[in-house]
Amino acid sequence: MQTNDWPHVRNIYLKGIATGNATFQQEAPSWNEWDNSHLSCCRFIARSTTQVLGWAALSTVSSRCVYAGVAEVSIYIDPVHQGKGLGSSLMKNLIETSEENGIWTLQAGIFPENQSSIALHKKWEFREVGLREKIGEMNGVWRDVILLERRSKKVGV
Repeated sequence: MQTNDWPHVRNIYLKGIATGNATFQQEAPSWNEWDNSHLSCCRFIARSTTQVLGWAALSTVSSRCVYAGVAEVSIYIDPVHQGKGLGSSLMKNLIETSEENGIWTLQAGIFPENQSSIALHKKWEFREVGLREKIGEMNGVWRDVILLERRSKKVGV
């Protein structure tokens, strides 16, 4: 992912926000906010020759040194291009690159209604580790989040 991809990444993120089942966020951050909150080593774009079709990135989960090898997954695919294997391609790159960069655990918090995202994560050996009931309020409704994680078989073993 390059800086000039941000308008396309932002647009796909906004489409995810609009579903109401992708994130608690209600608006996309600025490039600087997004850039500062995501690891520079693990940012990927799925693209055709003419457009960005999806993106994936990792963010830190804590500033504490003991969690230096734990990162949170974000994957967003333009709704027009979902179901074509782009999520799997992006996840494969995230996993491989995260391990090359010393990350031993990937985690995700997903709304239970987002079954396609849960299925994608489980396909890549994420396991459910819990349910955070009514963890946040969105548009007047308290929402649950399923916690999933994937422990590397190469790093931190």
